[in-house]
Amino acid sequence: MIPVATTVRPLRPPIVTGAIIFICVWAFLVEVGMPQAQLEAFIQQWGLVPARHLAAVRQDPFALQAWLYPLVFHMFLHGGWLHLIGNMLYLWVFGGLVENRLGHGRFGVFYFLSGIAAAHVQVFFSADSTTPMLGASGAIAGVVGAALVLYPLARVVMLVPVFFYPLFFEIPVLFFAGFWFIEQLVAGTFTTLLAPKNMGGVAWWAHAGGFLAGILLLPLLLDRKHEGYRPPSYRAPGHYARYH
Repeated sequence: MIPVATTVRPLRPPIVTGAIIFICVWAFLVEVGMPQAQLEAFIQQWGLVPARHLAAVRQDPFALQAWLYPLVFHMFLHGGWLHLIGNMLYLWVFGGLVENRLGHGRFGVFYFLSGIAAAHVQVFFSADSTTPMLGASGAIAGVVGAALVLYPLARVVMLVPVFFYPLFFEIPVLFFAGFWFIEQLVAGTFTTLLAPKNMGGVAWWAHAGGFLAGILLLPLLLDRKHEGYRPPSYRAPGHYARYH
């Protein structure tokens, strides 16, 4: 099942959401153009390596290049086309909703704080790992959590490809986000208990942590006087590395 749209129609253009998508796509194209050896060195330098991150913070918190730059830059890097497309699709579907309610500046702050919180949750569960973390989905998970709080009864339009026939249906954001969060918790628990520490794969705890961070950060940044949104509209269904 793939989310492709929602029934909420924001009034304001998702400028920051679009800018983040543009930067992520541009960064990935830069990655694709690198020779393999250069790409591996690039990922090691700018990906977030949990063990290195913790060691750098403890050794010199003011050496920003050692820990802060990878903490931010890893959110724009991706490990493959499917990784990039999946993350950008989720951001496009839900980012505009949250940006519309927070406003452009607050949404930018919200996005990065969610991503930073998500990364640190993953670091907590894999403190000894030397595998670089890449991807925007920790921050995007925060966006999904905020969308749940803001529009729990709005509907997500889901696509289910049945052979060559696209099947569409709608489910409330509450059900979609709730099921998605439980899935991250189950997968994260399974991975923590059974997977080797330095094995690549999905940073499940970054997803779960970002989701909760988004829910907690939203009230701190929400301007309740901001009215640049419409109430959700409702229609009958059927109308149309560690990576994170």
